[in-house]
Amino acid sequence: MNSAVLPLVFQYTLLVFLILCALAVAKTRDLLGAAIIWAAFSLIVSVLWLLLEAPDVSITEAAIGAGLTTLLFIVTVSKTRRAE
Repeated sequence: MNSAVLPLVFQYTLLVFLILCALAVAKTRDLLGAAIIWAAFSLIVSVLWLLLEAPDVSITEAAIGAGLTTLLFIVTVSKTRRAE
């Protein structure tokens, strides 16, 4: 494979995973599972920003999107009661 084609294939693979994560967050009924899938979504977006040569945005997305927001979601879900 050509070395220029490999990053493009990687970007399209990440985009497919990004869409799958978005659909999974929308379809899941478990709030904790949705928060974890959201963290994966944010990490994929962070990697895509890095591939688009925006490292400052990538670091911010990883810290805020995947880190802080996921932590807040998990703390909020832990304070609620789960229905069986």
